Amino acid sequence: MKDYLQDIVKHTHALGFIDLVKVTGSATETKIDAVSEDRTAIIQAQFHNPVPDFVGTFGMPNLGKLNTILNIPEYAEDAKLTVNKTDAGPSGVHFENAAGDFKNDYRFMSSEIINDKLKAVKFRGVNWGVEIEPTVAAIQRLKFMASANNEETTFIAKTEGGNLKFYFGDHSTHAGDFVFAADVAGTLTKGWNWPVAAVIGILSLSGDKMIRFSDDGAAQITVDSGLGVYNYILPAQQK
Repeated sequence: MKDYLQDIVKHTHALGFIDLVKVTGSATETKIDAVSEDRTAIIQAQFHNPVPDFVGTFGMPNLGKLNTILNIPEYAEDAKLTVNKTDAGPSGVHFENAAGDFKNDYRFMSSEIINDKLKAVKFRGVNWGVEIEPTVAAIQRLKFMASANNEETTFIAKTEGGNLKFYFGDHSTHAGDFVFAADVAGTLTKGWNWPVAAVIGILSLSGDKMIRFSDDGAAQITVDSGLGVYNYILPAQQK
């Protein structure tokens, strides 16, 4: 149980723009949905195996509090985590240390409230112009370029000569560009803007990754954490 809670927090709250997720679980699957407050990022995830304690629909609010509780040393070893349940489904998690003398309760959000707060966001299919598995070196080069152009909040992705290139800034003032991936299949011709901080944050997560860009104005980064697959959908932004 603790592993799943930590996985959710790590792949949502830790990015800095998600503090509420929706969990939808059944006997056969467990899904996670979230949307950033400014609607610039959509998360759709599913665990590889269903989580028996997560059967039902509920919200996890205030993920910062959950993260704090999970990292209390009292719960580092042999802690007892129990999902409290009502007739309506899971209602929260009870934390208790091995000695039974240190306890916390984290409360879930009811299905009615989470469905109202987290309106469904439909993501229509797009044609992915470029799909690549980013290398560790490419991600590091992106961080270097972002550091050199730290006044820029977005970057542009385009293909040129068979390479996927990222462009920062305006060449009339300060600017930079670099090859993120060489010899890619597919093309990107439209100069859409993508959020620097969100892309770097997601690409910095541990796990196998795939990044996709579309001339239709969407990007998607997929991260396999080992426990589940997280899809981060980023609509193109205005400069």
